[in-house]
Amino acid sequence: MRAVVVALGKIGLPLAAQIALAGHEVVGVDIDPRVVEAVNAAQAPFPGEEGLAEALREVVGAGRLRAVADATRAVAAGAELVVAVPPLVVDEQARPDFRVLDAVVDAIGDGLRPGTVVSVETTLPVGTTRGRVARALAARSGLEPEEEFWTVHSPERVFSGRVFADLATYPKLVGGLSAAGEQRAVALYAAFLAAEVRGMGSAEAAELTKLAETTYRDVNIALANELARYADAIGVDVARVIEAANSQPFSHLHHPGVAVGGHCIPVYPRFLVAGDPDARLPLVAREINDGMPGYAVRRLEAALGDDLAGRRVLILGVAYRGAVKETAFSGAYALRDALAAHGAEALAGDPLYDTDELQQLGFAPWTGGAVDAAIVQADHPAYADLAPDDVPGARVVLDGRGIVRPAPLQAAGIDVVRLGDGSPRLAVADPSLRGA
Repeated sequence: MRAVVVALGKIGLPLAAQIALAGHEVVGVDIDPRVVEAVNAAQAPFPGEEGLAEALREVVGAGRLRAVADATRAVAAGAELVVAVPPLVVDEQARPDFRVLDAVVDAIGDGLRPGTVVSVETTLPVGTTRGRVARALAARSGLEPEEEFWTVHSPERVFSGRVFADLATYPKLVGGLSAAGEQRAVALYAAFLAAEVRGMGSAEAAELTKLAETTYRDVNIALANELARYADAIGVDVARVIEAANSQPFSHLHHPGVAVGGHCIPVYPRFLVAGDPDARLPLVAREINDGMPGYAVRRLEAALGDDLAGRRVLILGVAYRGAVKETAFSGAYALRDALAAHGAEALAGDPLYDTDELQQLGFAPWTGGAVDAAIVQADHPAYADLAPDDVPGARVVLDGRGIVRPAPLQAAGIDVVRLGDGSPRLAVADPSLRGA
């Protein structure tokens, strides 16, 4: 098989390598010349993806993977399978901006040849594959859809950092616009994946499945956050409650947290609502989760026993999750703004970002000196062993991710607070925490 993979990001490049590892010829496409150069030199253009460096050395060295910048020429050279993984750009309210996706689809359509399966792996609002992608491909190519070429949706279901393992584990979902197109695509994916390749019966079913997966997580986290707030109000430790509830097979409660960030969970529930304006749960979950940074700041104020005006508060971690250098919809932004609204001086530190990078992201870097309190926003592994010297002068550390080992801080007289730990002192100190 000859395949073309368009957009060699954290999902597209491991996928291209996976296809090549199975013995097929792959052309990867990316508009960033630095990515093209790195791939052709068998070097990973980004860190942290387990097995990628080794895979690139093998498949690039064997001539089964090469990178180019021109998608149209790569597709026009002929391919049984074209996989597109461009980002679907969204604004601050997670409303989709299709310009990048449209440009990639147009470039593919300009080079499309009869007999090709085009698979879009980017997560999409329901109906986008049929109503937008396939129509654009037909218009640009002049080919008859589902007769001369086939369009399918196959949502990525992998986690950056472990893409190869996830590709080998989770069923690959494929939804077509016709039975023939879906069957062809299932066979092509099965040619390079060991995991089950499952036909979904329609592109819409595949699109909805991915939105269902991510919305489930958002709603589940929102429930955990609601339970945490209520536990604080009544003086109960929510961690013990969740552990007990999950001890039987019908509960799978997640854990509360200071924020829900990233490219997926804060975004895709809004895609679901865009197609189903009668949906209510996703919007309520978004409201709850979006409110957690503000709740964390109020809880910090209660823990200090005084208002935050003039206090120096250190935000630990601007990345949206631990060990990942990305800030998409990071809770650090909302924490910064909530602290400022309470009159505090919000400072930020992150082991993955230097001072200049923090400033470019809109944060005031912490360069040392005493602080009054700290909030752990990202679950970076280093924060598990937070020491008093890491938060000099702090009276309170609010562990927004439940990862800090409290003993060293408590031994130095620093109060460690977790969301939902039910501290009676805090529930009494701030009546608003009683769920009124």
